[in-house]
Amino acid sequence: MNIDQLSINTIRTLSIDAVQKANSGHPGMPLGCAPLIYLLYTSIMKHNPDNPNWINRDRFVLSAGHASMLLYSILHLTGYKISLNDIKEFRQDQSITPGHPEYKLTPGVETTSGPLGQGFASAVGMAAAQKFISAKLFSFGQQILDHRVFALVSDGDLMEGISYEAASFAGHHRLNNLVVFYDDNGITIEGNTSLTFSDDVFARFRALNWNVIRVEDIENLEDISNAYNQTIPLKKPALIILKSTIGYGSPNKQGTSAAHGSPLGPDEVKLTKQNLGWNFSEEFFIPVAVREHFQQIKSRLSEYETNWNSLYSRFKSNFPEDAERFENAISGKHGDNWEKLLPVFTNDGKKIATRVVSGKVLNSISGALPTLIGGSADLSPSNNTSLSDSTSFSKENYSGRNIHFGIREHAMAGILNGMSLYGGVIPYGGTFLVFSDYMRPAIRLAAMMKLKIIYVFTHDSIGLGEDGPTHQPVEQLASLRAIPNLVVLRPADSNETVAAWKYALKHRGGPVALLLTRQGVPFINEIADKAMASVSKGAYIVLDSKRKPDLILIASGSELAPVISAAYKLIKEDIKVRVVSMVSFELFNAQTDEYKNNLLPAKVENRLAVEAGVSLGWHKYIGLKGKMISIEKFGESAPDSILFEKFGFSVNNICKTAKAMLVK
Repeated sequence: MNIDQLSINTIRTLSIDAVQKANSGHPGMPLGCAPLIYLLYTSIMKHNPDNPNWINRDRFVLSAGHASMLLYSILHLTGYKISLNDIKEFRQDQSITPGHPEYKLTPGVETTSGPLGQGFASAVGMAAAQKFISAKLFSFGQQILDHRVFALVSDGDLMEGISYEAASFAGHHRLNNLVVFYDDNGITIEGNTSLTFSDDVFARFRALNWNVIRVEDIENLEDISNAYNQTIPLKKPALIILKSTIGYGSPNKQGTSAAHGSPLGPDEVKLTKQNLGWNFSEEFFIPVAVREHFQQIKSRLSEYETNWNSLYSRFKSNFPEDAERFENAISGKHGDNWEKLLPVFTNDGKKIATRVVSGKVLNSISGALPTLIGGSADLSPSNNTSLSDSTSFSKENYSGRNIHFGIREHAMAGILNGMSLYGGVIPYGGTFLVFSDYMRPAIRLAAMMKLKIIYVFTHDSIGLGEDGPTHQPVEQLASLRAIPNLVVLRPADSNETVAAWKYALKHRGGPVALLLTRQGVPFINEIADKAMASVSKGAYIVLDSKRKPDLILIASGSELAPVISAAYKLIKEDIKVRVVSMVSFELFNAQTDEYKNNLLPAKVENRLAVEAGVSLGWHKYIGLKGKMISIEKFGESAPDSILFEKFGFSVNNICKTAKAMLVK
């Protein structure tokens, strides 16, 4: 057995041993795709196991995250900081080898993957970010970043709709730095793919402006290598279809769904090893020849970064300004000039939608943040997400900062993940709040990975009016608040919107969602001098009595203005009222107990919250004796003023409800 085959079989046996020891996992794809992963990490990809974060490394995305042992095995063998004991602890508590790859947990893992199709979209985002940074930050066509993005996808990835959307985006923009390998093994959990999947994948991707190459036998390393070499000069993204056998080598389970998501079993593991010509009885065994072979490979791999560092050093000497921009972008150093450019709003007596304010913020600061990049799912005129001082991101101009994602919310969110993972950019994406449901899986992953992404969700309530219940978000706000590590801000007026954007741009450690109105809202004098310092606390006092309040009114977003108006009417009736702006549950929850108790003292049990959405989540703040003016049904098609009156958000109804609470 030659060293290549011995190494491939080592990947296979490590994988099935780990799955068997854990008594949980997916042995089929590691057995079937071991030749590909071996070739990628030893002969095709530029990477450095000693520095997994080297900026010019080739990226590898395992979109089929269930095949995680395939990735862990090759990372261990090539010298990443994954020990053999880590392999043995696959899927165990506190292990760095979890069931599906997790970003920042395991060296060499580029993204958290598992939900099928998400990795595909993230890979597209990485490729787009590289194109943008290379075009935007480097003068004279300097090729400082010449790496590529690779992904391994399964039948399941291609069945999920997000992969179609992302592939369409990649093909349209001719992202030729993207190479996707499709493991065509013909098997899913329920059986043969013929049960559900008869697409002509070759023709489908050709129609999406991809180059498509077929390799009939994944065991043939030369054919895979030749197929990859064909992609190098091409001007489009490439899909390489690899015909494989799931569970390869397992005499009783290969080619069947039984090899997909369950351990082979002790007896079948032994038979599989015998069938592969594996003459070693010890579990997790790595032959000396394989160890020595991979050590030589690791020494060669480190030269990639050494050579690039020399290239970059010369570049830095010749183009110091470009180098400084590049290094600042990659390190996330954006300076504070943009803060000085934030617009200032005063009371001109006119109403203005917070989505319009958001657009003004973006365009005020964009010149000071050259890697701020984003757009909308074909809604930029409504979301106000276009940067007027920039052009469109396109195959003719990758330096453009206005991304036209098309009507592809699923893919937009996944692409934003990939862009953030790549680094060097501040990505944002917009759509109507109701369509955040399309984006939820990718938002969840962004929150899990603590990615810096800003979501611009407009048309945030029944205030969008005539479009009716299909477009009026009712449960979406509560749904987003339920996602751990996602900061949701719903500003009430222009000043809170500016402060919310400031927070979002400065925040590290997770994504931020801005929820903005379609309809105009009034300038709120009571918060003009407070918002910039207070929004980051999540909630703050807008209006207060000099003595202990009889009642606390709490509101978010567009409902704050009528609540303040109601408060003044109540004050005239000698009712002591406190008004609290609840911009963000998450930020308020993060404050000290002292701050929270001062804002919402336990002795004041009469609390009325007002928000044009479901009440879910609010009872934590209003208590058992509090009340809520909310919407517990879907909206209707009518002008916003009529709807707010009809659903109880008028000043009169707020006053009526509040006074009823005070009756003993």
